Amino acid sequence: MASLKEKIGYALGDAAAGGITWKVMSIAFPLFFTNVFGLTVADTATLMLIARMFDVVTDPLMGSLADRTQSRWGTYRPWLIFGAVPLGVIFALLLYTPDFGPVGKRIYAYTLYLLMMAVYTAVNVPYGSLLGVMTEDDNEKNQFSSFRMVGAYAMGFITLLSFPYLQKLVGGTEAHQYAVLGAALGGLATIMTLACGLLTKERLKPVRAEKFSLKPFGDLFKNKPWIYLTLIGICTNFFNGFRYAVAGYLLEYCLHGDVTVSGLIINYTVFMTFGEVTCMIFGGLSPKFTLWVGSKRKAFTYAAIICAVFSVIFFFVPMDPAYIWVLVALVILTSIGVGLYSPLLWSMYADVADYATEKNGTSSTGLIFSSGTMAQKFGTAISGSLVALLLGIAGFYSGTDENGQTVVNITNMEAVREMTWALFSIFPAIIVLIMIFLIHKYPIKK
Repeated sequence: MASLKEKIGYALGDAAAGGITWKVMSIAFPLFFTNVFGLTVADTATLMLIARMFDVVTDPLMGSLADRTQSRWGTYRPWLIFGAVPLGVIFALLLYTPDFGPVGKRIYAYTLYLLMMAVYTAVNVPYGSLLGVMTEDDNEKNQFSSFRMVGAYAMGFITLLSFPYLQKLVGGTEAHQYAVLGAALGGLATIMTLACGLLTKERLKPVRAEKFSLKPFGDLFKNKPWIYLTLIGICTNFFNGFRYAVAGYLLEYCLHGDVTVSGLIINYTVFMTFGEVTCMIFGGLSPKFTLWVGSKRKAFTYAAIICAVFSVIFFFVPMDPAYIWVLVALVILTSIGVGLYSPLLWSMYADVADYATEKNGTSSTGLIFSSGTMAQKFGTAISGSLVALLLGIAGFYSGTDENGQTVVNITNMEAVREMTWALFSIFPAIIVLIMIFLIHKYPIKK
């Protein structure tokens, strides 16, 4: 029986990765790159696409490498212990804006972003795989998964809610604010990741293949549950990715900037914070909800329907700051569904890993969980790339002039506003409908 301390320790891993680094990358990076750093819309879209092709190779290789790691710290934990510092340092550097021209900035952004993806993979794939070796009890796996989601959403809530106030506290230019906050948040992510590696335990020994082989990669594509779950994982991250990537533009151009209500500054990070705290609460309730409805598949389906319904309703609310609390309410209601299905996804990956071990005779836990991380990065970054591309088509332009200054120009404001609104509501709703179809086809009935 795992202790509460260990469950909290495991939660710290995703508090760092999901609640700090990935949350800031998902929400702040598109707007940061175009409006602060000074990349063009095309560069921002291309950067994220190239990073995805990079991840297609590195994620499964990392999973296979993690499965074969043997050390005094275990199989997966050493990657967290020794990857903690690089994760924080590279994250901090990525939020720094150097005094370069257009070409120099492009090289800097591409290099640091790819390095960030590599180190995130080296830490988060083993972190996810830990769930497969900490316990063999299915209910306890759900509990660990729930703690993980609560940790991610709780830290995401703290990060996003405090962001505008920390910016004011730091002062100076926006570039200076992002650089200072990047260093502070990167340091915190390092401490949390290290604590996760030191506080968790590996109780089960993976059934290792003797030599490296391409067979486990081939076996994945014969694993029907894995195929469906990977597609579902991509869809969940497309859903979140569209909403997070466009939130900054939504506040800036649809609601005419930050909205202040009774002293509360509602900028794009705070706007999404309401969803984070909702996800945290309902992520904690997810195991009980699953027991109540009778299966993970049913629970996932009901949660997805909630997301689809309230995303469509959001589209019909007027683009007016006077409706800010209606919009916040819809973000909260949509996030109930996200909070309920998020822990289920990682618990289902553990089910798929168990299925693969039983079918093939050797463990591919790291490889299978790496597909979850790949789906996370693929869905989030491709959606972010599409947001940049579609806003560019609608009439949004950004770049760096010959003096190294960031330039933003909008040729068709109405089209940009309408595209932004649809990217936050209708596009995610369509993705959820695809997700519901896929979960209906998912063959594991637990």
